[in-house]
Amino acid sequence: MTTVGDYHVFQAGDVTLQSGVVFRSMRLAYKTYGTLNARKDNVIVYPTSFGAQHTDTEWLVQHGGALDPDRYFIVIPNLFGNGLSSSPSNSREMLGAEPFPAISYHDAVAIQRRLLQEQFAISKIALVYGWSMGGMQAYHWAACYPDMVERAAIVCGSARCSPYNHVFLEGVKAALTADPAYRDGRFVAKPSAGLRAMGRVYAGWAMSHAYYRDEIWREAGFDSLEDYLAGSWDNAFSRRDANDLLAQIGIWQNGDISRCPEFGGDIDRALAAIKARVLLMPGRTDRYFDFHDNEDEVGRLTNAKLVELHPIPSIHGHRAGNPVNNAADRAFINAEISAILQI
Repeated sequence: MTTVGDYHVFQAGDVTLQSGVVFRSMRLAYKTYGTLNARKDNVIVYPTSFGAQHTDTEWLVQHGGALDPDRYFIVIPNLFGNGLSSSPSNSREMLGAEPFPAISYHDAVAIQRRLLQEQFAISKIALVYGWSMGGMQAYHWAACYPDMVERAAIVCGSARCSPYNHVFLEGVKAALTADPAYRDGRFVAKPSAGLRAMGRVYAGWAMSHAYYRDEIWREAGFDSLEDYLAGSWDNAFSRRDANDLLAQIGIWQNGDISRCPEFGGDIDRALAAIKARVLLMPGRTDRYFDFHDNEDEVGRLTNAKLVELHPIPSIHGHRAGNPVNNAADRAFINAEISAILQI
């Protein structure tokens, strides 16, 4: 383990990925909050979402909240491709002329599991909590390591990337890679126009029809729709390396808990492997992860100790699951997570 700024890095060594490619000197960045108790049974794993680093998600870790560091030992592992863990932007010297290899959610949770076991000797997880791509990781955790995960909360996520979700991401990729800085499969400079176009595509999908119809953006202080788009979305992804974003889009599009030798592509078998108490919290107006996908998954979670489907009653679309500045949705999520932690 090494320490960089406010986080640590787990040196995973040479890792054979699900694809068969060997990733040399793979690194997992993570941050912990709170104290691991003597029984080591107060662990919460909170994986990051698309383009996010631990600093973007730690707002949910707060004293008196659902993810309370006074009660729990919370670990935020940074997903590969986010610029802190192994990513195109920090692996060029190591990879040389080789392209950044495709990484799967199965690869990611396998390294996260190694971190918990090798660094902290943790064998039980009280809760894996995740939003969006973090929710997909939570699902993978529950399916791949059913004897380790006691509870899984999937917020605006699903067991696999749906065709509709895949098409959305194709639009995002097309907008981003149309920039002239994209050459021979990678960006050779910052694609400012492509990043702005990507933000505009995201704006239409991230929020709901009702959000725009009722001009909810005015609550954030914007005077016009254009001001909102320019202020909230034009630079939303410019702080991230574009090659990193493409790597994470690849993980997202290929996400499927059944896509491993153990399950052989059988989604019913993968879902039936889950033993945890499962809380599915789709956004009622989410266009990325439609709540009907979670409805369909409920009946297939045949061996889960508990399955609850509680859609977030919000018009904030996908962002309902990450309500940094949305008190109502934040209260809903905190109450649901607090409740399942008591079961």
